[in-house]
Amino acid sequence: MKTIKGPAIFLAQFADDTEPFNNLKNICQWAKGIGYKGVQIPAWDTRLIDVKKAAESQTYADEIKGIVNEAGLEITELATHLQGQLVAVHPAYDTMFDSFAPDAYKGNPKARTEWAVDQVKSAATASKNLGINVMASFSGALLWHTVYPWPQRPAGLVETGFKELANRWMPILDHAKDNGVEICYELHPGEDLHDGLTYERFWEATGKHDSAKILYDPSHFVLQQLDYLQFIDFYHENIRMFHVKDAEFNPTGKAGVYGGFENWVDRPGRFRSLGDGQVDFSGIFSKLSQYGYDGWAVLEWECCIKSPQQGAEEGSVFIQDHIIEVTEKAFDDFAGAAPDEAMNRKILGL
Repeated sequence: MKTIKGPAIFLAQFADDTEPFNNLKNICQWAKGIGYKGVQIPAWDTRLIDVKKAAESQTYADEIKGIVNEAGLEITELATHLQGQLVAVHPAYDTMFDSFAPDAYKGNPKARTEWAVDQVKSAATASKNLGINVMASFSGALLWHTVYPWPQRPAGLVETGFKELANRWMPILDHAKDNGVEICYELHPGEDLHDGLTYERFWEATGKHDSAKILYDPSHFVLQQLDYLQFIDFYHENIRMFHVKDAEFNPTGKAGVYGGFENWVDRPGRFRSLGDGQVDFSGIFSKLSQYGYDGWAVLEWECCIKSPQQGAEEGSVFIQDHIIEVTEKAFDDFAGAAPDEAMNRKILGL
């Protein structure tokens, strides 16, 4: 067993053009001031990092690391969710996902995909330069529009979709492996990798690639009504990252898992600040500790009611209170005796 590191905070939902959220130095000082020990940096936010530059310049990477360390923090991981999403986009979503790309690539899906692949590769190299061996991402989606199909899916469609998704990711995964980095996919509705079975399909399609791992976020499993504790039993060997995010599911006679096109606050399934939802975090921290997860516990704040400042302040305390300092001795050691083969044989009647 190992002790989970934390608390840490994902900066994506907090970065802003106003102080203290407008640059890496200021936001790190803010995070340290409310109790965090690490920060997960969104690789798409140029107010915080230029991943291309961090990949090409060890000096710049050292400067980024120095800014974080000077604030008394560590960089836990880089996150490439938005770039990873653009590795695979079904044409039905082109217009909406264009907002994730620079203006130069909007309206040009081929160029946008090439940019996204280069960005994720750069983030993997930057991770190596920063001394980090895991990185977060989304898988993108070619099949999501068929997730609950009518009419039914044609035979072979799913296999073809995952084969193509794997083909797009293989060069990135190979590059990540060459740099000693594992890509941890956040299993998330909207992505082709959104639960255990879809992760397995993808992993198999990549030949069980060494760098294709999992970012565990129980909030998405609550909204899907998946057993998020048993998930850890099944996939703990591949879980390399952990987003601590709460959620609740309160179905009514009018709406269920699909939400009825309602806004977040009115949906049966809602993201909540830590402790305000239904996730059994005591069970999660116990299982992850039992299985030897020694990565970071990273707050991802998303709440339809509570302010980000209050959510962040309460979140650091919540995570710290749930981290288990794992034992190095058995509770009944006091009643034990030194090994004695003769005694053991006598007890067994031999």
